[in-house]
Amino acid sequence: MTPVQKLAVLLVAMAIAFGAAWRVQGWRYENQLAERDAIQALDIAEGRRLAREEEQRRQLAVNRVGNDAREEIEAATDDASTADAAGDRLRVEAGKFAASACTSDSGVAERGASAARAAMVLSDLLQRADKRAGELAAAYDRARIAGLACEAAYATLKKPRTSDEM
Repeated sequence: MTPVQKLAVLLVAMAIAFGAAWRVQGWRYENQLAERDAIQALDIAEGRRLAREEEQRRQLAVNRVGNDAREEIEAATDDASTADAAGDRLRVEAGKFAASACTSDSGVAERGASAARAAMVLSDLLQRADKRAGELAAAYDRARIAGLACEAAYATLKKPRTSDEM
């Protein structure tokens, strides 16, 4: 064989070896990429699962706070109804008292009439003030309970998940 033929055979052998090495390297990289993609897919699935669990934990906590707040509002409404009933009884008694306050002194008719009017006016003012105070107290109770529920919901959402929950 001539040196040129030897060189040509050597170049062909080198090209074949280079092609084979290129193909083997490609297979290795393909396997590495497939492993990386599989690990990445598992990590994504795990991340989604953890995110779902965290979302469910937070939603349950917020629902619990909401249910507690509704129960407190119901209790406050019941208390307000009881207070309104007691206020109604008080207003009825005050009206009766105002109507009969000055009728016992028959000797001073005019003074009795003006005193009765004054007692009726005071009874009416008491009735209005008591009713308004009840409305304000009920509104305050609802606002306070809603504010506390909002704070509790925020605290449950802000609280990080502990390592034993993972």
